[in-house]
Amino acid sequence: MKLAVMMGTLCIATLGVVGCSSKTVAPDEYSGFLKDYSQLKEAKSPSGAEVMRWMDPKLDVNKFTSVYVEPSQLYPKPQATAKVPQQTLNGITSYYDQALKRELGKSLPLATGPGPGVIVVRPAITAVSSKTKGLQVYEVIPIALVAAAVSTATGIRDQETTLATEAVFMDGATNKVVAQVVRKGTGKPLENDSQVMQANDVKAVIDGWASDLHQSLLKLKAEAK
Repeated sequence: MKLAVMMGTLCIATLGVVGCSSKTVAPDEYSGFLKDYSQLKEAKSPSGAEVMRWMDPKLDVNKFTSVYVEPSQLYPKPQATAKVPQQTLNGITSYYDQALKRELGKSLPLATGPGPGVIVVRPAITAVSSKTKGLQVYEVIPIALVAAAVSTATGIRDQETTLATEAVFMDGATNKVVAQVVRKGTGKPLENDSQVMQANDVKAVIDGWASDLHQSLLKLKAEAK
C-alpha cells in the first residue's frame, strides 16, 4: 500500500522506495519558518533532486568572501517521543551543522558571524502536515521526521523516515534575504514500529542537502564571473 494513501502529498519516492506524485514539499506542509513562500518555484538541485527555491535575480554571489552557518533549528520545536527521542533530534541538528560547515567550507572560508562580505545560512529541520486516512501512523511528531507504516509482501510493516528542511540565505551586512530553499528527503527504512529512529538513519539525506548547497554556490560563482 503506497504511503501516499495515508500521507496525502507527503510521500517517500525520494530514494525510489515507493512511487508518488510529488517529491517537493507541498504548500500545506510549509512550516512558517520562512517569512515569504510566495516566490518559491520548482527547481532541480545539482544532484537532480526536486526542490522549491527562490533567488534574488540581482544576487551577486561573488561579493561574498566568506560564509556563516547559523546553528540549525527544529522548527517548530518538537515534542520528543519514544520513537524519536530527544537524543535523535539533537543528533540530527548537530550533524546538519557539521555537514553544512564541511561542504560550504569547500566553497568559501567559514566566518565566525555575520558582517560585510559574509553570506549567512539560516537552516531548520521543519514541520509538515500529516494527513492520515485508514492506516495507523506509528509515529508522527511536529517536524518532518515521519515514521509511517508501509505494508510489505510478508505482512510486516516497515517504516520510512522522512526529513524536510527550509533554509534562508542572507547578506550578512544588511540582513537582506537573497535566497530561500525548501526540500525533503527519505532516510533509511526502519524494520518495524518498535525500532527507535537514530540520527544515522537520515545522515545520507543531510549529506546530500549540504553537498547540493556547495555545488550550487560553485555554479553561481562561476556564472557570475
